[in-house]
Amino acid sequence: MSKKTSKMKLSFKLALAFGAFILFVGGITTGKYVWRFIGGNVTDRADYLYIPTGSSYKDLLDIIKEQELLKDTASFTWAAEKMNFGKKIKPGKYRLSAGMSNRRLINMLKSGNQEPVKLYFQNIRLKESFVGMVSKKLEADSLSMSKLLDSTEFVQAYGFTPANVYTLFIPNSYEFYWNTDAKTFFTKMFENYEQFWNEERLAKAKKLNLSPKEVSILASIVDSEALVDREMPIIAGLYLNRLQRGIKLEADPTVIFASKDFSIRRVLNKHLRKESPYNTYIHTGLPPGPITMPSIAAIDAVLNAKNHDYIYMCAKEDFSGTHNFASNLSEHLTNAKRFQQALNDRNIKK
Repeated sequence: MSKKTSKMKLSFKLALAFGAFILFVGGITTGKYVWRFIGGNVTDRADYLYIPTGSSYKDLLDIIKEQELLKDTASFTWAAEKMNFGKKIKPGKYRLSAGMSNRRLINMLKSGNQEPVKLYFQNIRLKESFVGMVSKKLEADSLSMSKLLDSTEFVQAYGFTPANVYTLFIPNSYEFYWNTDAKTFFTKMFENYEQFWNEERLAKAKKLNLSPKEVSILASIVDSEALVDREMPIIAGLYLNRLQRGIKLEADPTVIFASKDFSIRRVLNKHLRKESPYNTYIHTGLPPGPITMPSIAAIDAVLNAKNHDYIYMCAKEDFSGTHNFASNLSEHLTNAKRFQQALNDRNIKK
């Protein structure tokens, strides 16, 4: 073999070796490049990423770093730059899963594909308790919600007053995005309110000579009185009889609400004298607003109240949660005496 041929073979082997080296290095580089996109990078520190309204890309990075949501923040910022992410940050509540890749996370944030918040409420007595509960689920804080509901100008535009606006909220299960603000929440609740008060319910309310708000206010009293749902239409009929005859409602739950002492188990004369527009022992007619968030069952019980001649009711002495009903004072006093004696026997003084 000639020296020339040997040199050519050696050069060929060197070229092959160099080419293999280049491919090897290129493969490693490509692998690292791809891995920054598809490699698992999200930790198991949190189930959700919350991005507040108005957040910048820097704010997002600060949240990620502070909560240690990523194994490698540098690879995330590199991938974010390559994917043109960071100019517009969409607020919301985003579901995280351990091992999620940068590409999947960034695509979710870019599209604003956040997970809805499920909101369920019923039988919440006070408006302030309600807004406090909602603010724990949504970005809107309780202060901004309270200010809105207490704003005469704002609620009047929807046909409410600050006193009766609580009738707007129909107990049910709802879905919202976490970054919902107070005004949007109110608007969506109003849309649901209008759907709830359909033609059939409106017609029944009109037949009773009551507005939907008045129906809900009465329903809040019925709900507070009835521990057993089957009694709701009877109790509703009783209070409707009183309203139609111009008799004071004299509902103990309104007195308790007026006193703001919800530990009261026995309503005493001193409670009955409490001056408040909600005290139906003093004032004739309905109170200015609901004394609790009435259930749908209670609202429909008012709309479908039983026709009877009862105008009195008293809790049964067996403490079953049901009532004795009466159409005259004599019969009612007999029922009341039995219940008062039962309270005394159990040493229930207040």
